[in-house]
Amino acid sequence: GSMPTPDEWLTQLNPGIIIAFFGFNESFQGQAGLENFKAELRAWIKHTKSQKYNGTSAPRIALVSPTTFEHPDAAHKNKVSTNLILYTQGMDEVAKAESVIFSNLSSEKDPFNLNSFPANQSKLLFKPLPYTKISRKIYNDLFGTSGRLSSATDPSIYHAVHEKNWQWEKYYKIPNGVHVYGRRHNPFGPKNYPAELKKLKQMTANRDQAIWAAAQGKTFDLAAADAKTINLPEIKTNYRPSDKNGTTEYLYGDDALASFTTAPGYQIDLFASEKKFPNLANPVQITFDNKGRLWVATMPTYPHWKPGEPKPNDKLLIYEDTNNDGKADKEIVFADKLHLPTGFEISHDGIYVAQGNHLLRLQDTNGDDKADVREIILSGFDDHDTHHVISAFCADPSGAIYMGEGTFLHSNIETAHGPIRSSNGGFFRYSPQRNHLERTARLSIPNPWGTAFDRFGQPFFLETSDPDLHWMTPASVKVDYGQFCPKPPTILERNQRVRPTSGLEFISSRHFPDEVQDDVLLNNTIGFLGTKQHQILHSESGYKTKHRQDLLTSKDGNFRPTDLEFAPDGSLYLCDWHNVLVGHMQHSARDPLRDHKHGRIYRITYPDRPLVKPAKIDNAPLVALFYNFTLPEDRTRYRTRRELRARDPQKIIPALKEWIANLKPNMPRYDHILLEALWVTWGFDQLDEALLTRLLKSKNPKVRAAAVDALRYNGHRIANQSELLARAASDQSTCVRLHTTIAASWLAPKQGLSILKEVAKNPSDKWLAPVLETATAHLEGQEIKSDAAEKIPQPTSPLKGEALTFFKKGHEVYSREGHCITCHQSDGKGLPAAMFPPLAGTKWINGSEDRLIKLTLHGLLGPIEVKGKKYPGQVPMTAFQQLNNEEIAAVLTYVRNTFSNNAPMVTPAKVAEVRKATNAQNGFLAPADLLKEHPH
Repeated sequence: GSMPTPDEWLTQLNPGIIIAFFGFNESFQGQAGLENFKAELRAWIKHTKSQKYNGTSAPRIALVSPTTFEHPDAAHKNKVSTNLILYTQGMDEVAKAESVIFSNLSSEKDPFNLNSFPANQSKLLFKPLPYTKISRKIYNDLFGTSGRLSSATDPSIYHAVHEKNWQWEKYYKIPNGVHVYGRRHNPFGPKNYPAELKKLKQMTANRDQAIWAAAQGKTFDLAAADAKTINLPEIKTNYRPSDKNGTTEYLYGDDALASFTTAPGYQIDLFASEKKFPNLANPVQITFDNKGRLWVATMPTYPHWKPGEPKPNDKLLIYEDTNNDGKADKEIVFADKLHLPTGFEISHDGIYVAQGNHLLRLQDTNGDDKADVREIILSGFDDHDTHHVISAFCADPSGAIYMGEGTFLHSNIETAHGPIRSSNGGFFRYSPQRNHLERTARLSIPNPWGTAFDRFGQPFFLETSDPDLHWMTPASVKVDYGQFCPKPPTILERNQRVRPTSGLEFISSRHFPDEVQDDVLLNNTIGFLGTKQHQILHSESGYKTKHRQDLLTSKDGNFRPTDLEFAPDGSLYLCDWHNVLVGHMQHSARDPLRDHKHGRIYRITYPDRPLVKPAKIDNAPLVALFYNFTLPEDRTRYRTRRELRARDPQKIIPALKEWIANLKPNMPRYDHILLEALWVTWGFDQLDEALLTRLLKSKNPKVRAAAVDALRYNGHRIANQSELLARAASDQSTCVRLHTTIAASWLAPKQGLSILKEVAKNPSDKWLAPVLETATAHLEGQEIKSDAAEKIPQPTSPLKGEALTFFKKGHEVYSREGHCITCHQSDGKGLPAAMFPPLAGTKWINGSEDRLIKLTLHGLLGPIEVKGKKYPGQVPMTAFQQLNNEEIAAVLTYVRNTFSNNAPMVTPAKVAEVRKATNAQNGFLAPADLLKEHPH
């Protein structure tokens, strides 16, 4: 990449004074890390003093300590506070030794009265008044008490500073940075991002001038200043619209509905569209609240805000069908002025929304359905690829929020329990009750945009860029930062895998036929446009699927289904992003064909069966809420648990215990109802230990496994956690032992390894074996065996020398994320169900060398025939101009000598020759044009 170094950034800013905040994240290393921290701090000061960022003199330095730490858990507060004292003292020592100013913000017990302003449980992020007090303390320590600005000018300065902060963040930490500075800068980035960066720098400088003007009681015309900044270049599309590829002629109303084909017996209707509700532009996620209203996140700003345009205005919308005709007739804007809400979840204490670097909580405090409180809960999530950022939020049975994150990203989140770091793919789990974040699954996966929990609380996820569906539990073995848990087996049939997928939901609705209950639904947005339905089956201790039917398919190339969820009445709602362009890396971020206006919500029903009578949830009496746990609909119970979490646990828990005590053990789903009750207590962070112990002995192994999961996440409350896990290690069910193994991996090594030894005494299977191996390696401090590096296959015919070297290098290039393997797969057979053609045994690979190099350099778009089968070519084959000549020669040598192909190697010299000859090519090539020039 080309991101400036810290010294280069500082040179650009010309500072005379540098104020440095250190100590909090480092303090979690405790006494053992203190000396290293002081050594690093001294080294940083010495290095900084040796620089002349302003061109004339070394900067003056001031160190600022962390504030005092507040937390509702007294033991945790004392532990963190003890370490903070050590590190603050260490900073003081270094500051004195190096003759730099030190501002000690923890010199008194809670000097800023932080505990009176509980922004969140951790007190890491405060409300304005504490920040005002903190800023005055820092100001006094650095500059003395004289020269303070009058209160009359404070508001204007405050707003000017916030305006600059917003602009600076978009400049320094520009979203989509992998395209601005990184590995995906080419081929489109050079055309727009250099100018955008220059404009952002100019606009930030304007806002700095506005601050100085406000400090002097003057005004500054920002609009006029911004109008003088650089004009951005016009970007031309590289896309060729067509009926098959996606067309600029959008369909509406009956024409749009006519493009759908549903499975026999089902019906699809339009619930809402941008025609009636212009705010419904680029909807990305949906969910229903406890009142039965549909919430929608929209993000027309995608891929990200363009400098010079009005500030982002993405939204959270609420839709209601007030006359029960199956169509939305009321829209409420709950929150606007958002920027790329890639995921959201309704919780008991507000709405949690992804906002790039931040996890935001929105609250409606007066019942007017407007977000009147906006609060950053956590910061440090990476967004340098805006379609890999935390997304597709989904709550587990306790109400903890799962957030998928894609490859390339490096998140470093400051939390009350220490910094949480992640790299590349995986999942975060955030518990609002504890303000606790963990990287619950570290995986080498590209871009997960779909998570769902089955009725026993088991999580499943889509890889999205890759076509696989996985059971997440085996992937949640604890591994250290920088290592990855082996991916569990895909549970999809080979001939039914499609990509890119988005949105996952289990069928749990009496409105749908009995035989399809517990089936899993997944959307696909390119090639196959629609929703696939798979039957979930058991396979040893895990799962497999059998394709039941395509619930929905569309002939409209602009149909892009991104999410789906069952409504309180048992109907299925589906969210349509609706866009002619859907590829993030296949087109410029500023391609003029990227649509920012269209969006639809559809409703799927089964007319021969009655709709479900919506359960009473919002403000319902306890007897009604407890009764809901006897109902078969997963989403009803999910929303009921959420309703209960918002109430007083001192009233709920005793009433719940009394209710379950009166249940008859022979009633249907008895143990599952008890499991629901356990989840309610877990949702209060007051897990019922007696009920847990009871369920660990349930006759149903799925219930026992779910109880082990609850035990895993409640070690902070359950003193005999290790003892209970040791018993579960000998469970007769391999599945329960698998869950136990995962829970043990999160314990201290001595405790965890003891449990794993018990697990190892019992039979294993294909699911448990890699989990046990990974957990053991982690607890023993060994390196985790990665499944990312595949074994290099043997060439079709023996290769020697340079050809063999290129073949091996080509395998590495082929296997990179977002390269050939994504669509054509590791076996070269493609994804027929998703309309991605094979490479194995094709004339396109074994034929003309020039033709193959051209399509690799410039990409391919449009209908193509491969091995007698016609493919629509809806998604462009990416242009790989950013690869150097050697890389292209290597990957083409690889594909021409594997997958049963057998053709001469390609040389870098030949690639250079073709690159030069086709340098004027703009946009994708068409297969038909290539065949005219280079026939088979």
